[in-house]
Amino acid sequence: MSPWRFVVAFGTVSMLADFVYEGARSVTGPLLASLGASSLAVGVVTGVGEAAALLLRLVSGPLADRKRRFWAWTVAGYVLTVVTVPVLGLPGTLWAASLLVIAERVGKGVRSPAKDTLLSHATAVTGRGRGFAVHEAMDQVGALIGPLVVAGVLAVSGDRYGPALGVLAAPGVAALAVLAWLRARVPEPVAYEPAGIAPSTGAGQGVGLRLPREFWSYAAFTAATLTGFATFGVLSYHLVQRHLVPTAGVPVLYAAAMGADALAALGTGWAYDRVGPRTLAALPLLAAGVPVLAFTNTVALAVIGALLWGAAMGVQESTLRATVADLVPPGRRATAYGLFAAVMGVATALGGVLAGALYAYSIPALITVTVAIQAVALGLFAVAGPRHG
Repeated sequence: MSPWRFVVAFGTVSMLADFVYEGARSVTGPLLASLGASSLAVGVVTGVGEAAALLLRLVSGPLADRKRRFWAWTVAGYVLTVVTVPVLGLPGTLWAASLLVIAERVGKGVRSPAKDTLLSHATAVTGRGRGFAVHEAMDQVGALIGPLVVAGVLAVSGDRYGPALGVLAAPGVAALAVLAWLRARVPEPVAYEPAGIAPSTGAGQGVGLRLPREFWSYAAFTAATLTGFATFGVLSYHLVQRHLVPTAGVPVLYAAAMGADALAALGTGWAYDRVGPRTLAALPLLAAGVPVLAFTNTVALAVIGALLWGAAMGVQESTLRATVADLVPPGRRATAYGLFAAVMGVATALGGVLAGALYAYSIPALITVTVAIQAVALGLFAVAGPRHG
C-alpha cells in the first residue's frame, strides 16, 4: 500500500470514529445541563475528560515505544470509544453521564500516541503538514456528519438523548472493521520511513534517547495557548442558557465548526510544508478571538466565535502533531507524543476549569484573561518556538 493510500485509509477509520465521538461531544454541554450540571460542572467534566485523553498518553506513549505494539494500542483505544458512546444518552444521573464522557476520552488517550506514530511513518514520504492535514480533514468529515445526525434524531425524538446517541453504534462498528483490514494490509508502517531514518522494530528501540530541548520549548508554547482555550462544552452551555441556539441547533453549529476545523487543517498543513513552524503563530490569534465573539449575546457573533473555535481546533489536531514528528526521531516518537499530549492535557484541564469559573463570575473577565494568556503564548512562540520545518 502506498503512503498516501495508507494516510487515506487511516483517515477513513478516523472519519468513522469521529462520526461517533464528535456526534456525542457536540451535545455534551446540553446533555450535562439537562441532568442539572452548572457551567462550572460542565467546564470541569469536559476539561477533565480532555485531560484524561491526554494525560494517559504519558503511559501509552512510552509503552508503545518500548514494546513496538502500535497497532494493539490503537485498536484497544478505538474499541473503548465505540463501546462507551452509544450508551451515553441512557443514564439518568449526572455522575454516570460524566463518567461515560470521561471514559470516551480515555479511549482516545489509549490510542493516540500509537496512532500518530503509525501515521507519522507514512507522512515522512507524503510531507508532514500535508499528510496530517489530509488525515485531519477526513476526521472532520465524520465530525461534521455525526453532529448533524445527532441533531436530526434530537429534532424528531423530542430532544431524547438515548436514541440520538444510540445510532452512533453503526459507524463505530464500521470503524473497527476498516481498522482490522488496514492492520492486516500494513502490519509494519515503519517501513515507510526513508532509509537511514526508520528505527529497528525491536522492543525498546530508542527508549534511552533524550527528547530535544526544542521539543520542550514547543510544549511550553502549546501549554500556554491551550490554557486560554475554552472547551466547546462551556461555549455550547452559553448558547443554550442564553437562548441563542436551541438544543437541536447546537450539534449543527458544532458540525459547522468541524468544517472550519477541516479547512484550517488543510490550509495550515500546506503552509507548514512550505514555510515551516512559523505557521503556528496563527493559533494564539485564533484562540484569542474565540471568547471575544462566542460569549456575546448576539447570535451572528457567537456563531463566528464557534467557527473560530473550530479553526483553532484544526490547527491543534493537525499542524501541532506534524511539528512533533519533525522535532523527534522515530525511536522516541510515541513517547514524545505521549508527553506532548500530557502537557496539552494539563493545559486543557486548566482551560476548561478556568473558562467555566470565569464564565460564572464574569464574561468580561473571561475575555480579558483569555486574550492576555494568548498574548503570552504568542510571545513564547516568538522567543522560543521551533525554527525548522
